[in-house]
Amino acid sequence: MAETKRYISKEELKTHSRDGDLWISIQGKVYNVSDWAKVHPGGSAPLLSLAGQDATDAFVAYHPGVLWSRLDDFFTGFHLEDYAVSEASRDYRRLVYEFTKMGLFEKKGHGVFVTLCAMAVMFSACIYGVLGSDSTSVHLASGALMGLFWIQSGWIGHDSGHYQVMMNRRLNRFVQVLSGNCLAGISIAWWKWNHNAHHIACNSLDFDPDLQHMPVFAVSSKLFSSLTSYFYERKMNFDCVARFLVSYQHWTFYPVMCVARLNLFAQSWSLLLSKRRVPYRAQEILGLLVFWIWYPLLVSCLPNWWERVMFVVLSFSFTGIQHVQFCLNHFSSSVYVGPPSGNDWFEKQTHGSLDISCSSWMDWFHGGLQFQIEHHLFPRLPRNQLRNVSPFVQELCKKHNLPYDCASFWKANVLTLATLRTAALQARDLANPIPKNLVWEAVNTHG
Repeated sequence: MAETKRYISKEELKTHSRDGDLWISIQGKVYNVSDWAKVHPGGSAPLLSLAGQDATDAFVAYHPGVLWSRLDDFFTGFHLEDYAVSEASRDYRRLVYEFTKMGLFEKKGHGVFVTLCAMAVMFSACIYGVLGSDSTSVHLASGALMGLFWIQSGWIGHDSGHYQVMMNRRLNRFVQVLSGNCLAGISIAWWKWNHNAHHIACNSLDFDPDLQHMPVFAVSSKLFSSLTSYFYERKMNFDCVARFLVSYQHWTFYPVMCVARLNLFAQSWSLLLSKRRVPYRAQEILGLLVFWIWYPLLVSCLPNWWERVMFVVLSFSFTGIQHVQFCLNHFSSSVYVGPPSGNDWFEKQTHGSLDISCSSWMDWFHGGLQFQIEHHLFPRLPRNQLRNVSPFVQELCKKHNLPYDCASFWKANVLTLATLRTAALQARDLANPIPKNLVWEAVNTHG
C-alpha cells in the first residue's frame, strides 16, 4: 500500500526560517538543513536568506545534477502544500537542463591556461622591472602592470570559486589560494562568503553585501532609513557623517575605487581572525602572509620613498578598474528591501543586473562579467560559454516581458554616476531628518 503524503502549508514552512531551525523546499519536498547550514560549502548566508520558502531555482543554479541524491539525507517527510511553478521558472529550469545536456557546464575551453600564462608573464615583468632596471619610468610602469595583474588574478579567482577551472578539486583549491590569497592578498574564503550571499540576494539593500557601503556610498534613498545589514549583522546608520559622505559620492566614487582594495584586505583579515567558522583557516592565513611578505619586500627594493609610494598608488589605482567594473553591473539596477524570494529567482536576477556590451576581443578585460545577467542565472557556467548562451537568455526575457539591460562600458559609467548623484542630492535634502543616535539624545537631554 502506497504511503500517504504529508503536507505542510507555506505559512508553516515560513516558521522554520531562523538559524538552528532552517527548512527549505525544493520541487515541493521539504528539507531540514539546520545542521547542514553550519558546514554548507557556500556558507550559511545563502540558506538563511532563502529559509522558510521554496529554493528550487537557486538550488538548480548552484548545484550539478549529481548532488540531487544528497537531498534525501535532509528530507523531513513533508511536501509543500499548493506547490506551483511559474512559467518563467519552468522555462529557466528547462534551459539549465538543456545546457547540461549540451555539456556547456563542463566545456571550459583554453581560457584558463591562457590567463594563467598571461599572469605569469605579467608578474615576471613586474619583478624584472623593479629588480632589473634603474629607470624610474620602468618602475612606475611595473606598478601599473601589477594592478593589471591583480585584475586578471581576480578574474581567475572568481572563476575558480564558481566552478572547477582545473581538473580536480585539489588543483582548483590551489589556484584559488594562489590567485587570491598569495598573489592578491584577498582571502578566497572571505570572497566566497561574501559573493555567494550577493548572488542569492542580488540587489537587496539589507541582504546583499555588495550594496552595503554605508557610510561612503548609498545607491538608494531607502538606505537613509538606517537599514540593518543581515549579512554583516549590524545597523547601517545614516548619521551626519554618512549624510556628508553620501552627499558627494558621485565625486568621490572613482577616487575611492582607487583605494577600495584596502577594504578587501581589511575584510579578509576580519573574517579570518573572527570566531566564525572558516574552512581551511590556517591555509587561508598562510596564503595572506605570503602576500604580505613578497609585496612589501618588492616595494622595499625600489630606490627611494617617492618611487615606493608611487608604485603602491599605481598598483592600487589600476586594479581599481576592476572595482569599478563590479559596481557597474548592479549600482544602477533595480533594488529592493527584504530577503530574496525563491519563487522569482529569474525575475530578481534580471532586474538586478546590467550587461556590458563589448566585442569578443575585449572579453579578457571584463573577465566574463560583461555578461552579468547570464552569469547570475548560470553561476556554474564557464566564462567562455556566457556569450554563447546570451541569445537564449534574451529570448527568455522577451518571452516573459523581463528586462535585459545592456549598455556600453561608457554608458554604464554614466548610469552609475547618475544613480549616485540622485541619491547624493536626496541626502542633501535637509527635510529628510537624520536618525538621532543615543549619543545625540544624551547630549540634548534636559532635566
